[in-house]
Amino acid sequence: MNATDWNTALFEKMSDEQDKFRDWLKSQPPEEILHHTYEYTVREDIVMAMEQLELTDAQAQALLESSSPLADVYRHFEKLETGYMDVIRDSIENRADDVCREQEELRTAPLYPHSAAYASQHGEMAQYNRSYQANSACKEAIEQAISAHYAENRLDTEAAVKDVLEKFGAERVQFILANTIQHKNHDGRISQDNKAWAKTIPMPEDSDASRHCAYLVVDGVNPGLTDLFTRQARKTMQEPQKSSVLQKLKQEPPAHKPAAPKKQEPER
Repeated sequence: MNATDWNTALFEKMSDEQDKFRDWLKSQPPEEILHHTYEYTVREDIVMAMEQLELTDAQAQALLESSSPLADVYRHFEKLETGYMDVIRDSIENRADDVCREQEELRTAPLYPHSAAYASQHGEMAQYNRSYQANSACKEAIEQAISAHYAENRLDTEAAVKDVLEKFGAERVQFILANTIQHKNHDGRISQDNKAWAKTIPMPEDSDASRHCAYLVVDGVNPGLTDLFTRQARKTMQEPQKSSVLQKLKQEPPAHKPAAPKKQEPER
């Protein structure tokens, strides 16, 4: 038997051993299965590695002499000081960093104001697609925020609006809300005041027929709740504008009235 045959024989023996272990595990109660989950996973990895590994003739024969070479290798692995938990911690931190970066990119992505046709004609499809991705995430965030803050027949509009505005900014939030209301113009659960406001928000040239604009309609919650959310969002988005005007007025120096002319004393 050559070296390749020894390795093949060892792989097949380990595979059979794992099959028997799997059959035994499946017959156990759930608690016992969970107890052996890590062991089962590592053993699977050992078998997979053995399929690609080329041991020397002596190494393969030495392991084949054992009645349970897979269990022997696993027990040896258990005793090793590995960096497994370091890898786990790094994976958690790296994934968290990726999510933070993705959220920041969505939050800061410019709102593309034109249609897909315009973007295609002007070589701006990358900007359009990035904006649409952020728009879609904003639409879903509005639905999730409304659902999360609705309880006992009451919507905590301030908390729901705050959650979404912090992630996506006023411009994108008002675009999604206005797009939704314009597509629900005949829905009596939307107030006339919000409908009038929605018509003042600029939309892409083809928003009425755009498949993408239709996808960006907040449809996962009751339109009445969307109306309440919109009213609070409008109020919240107006507050910084009022504050900035007041701040500007405070900073401007008061207008000085021209000094009254001094009275001339009569000559003596």
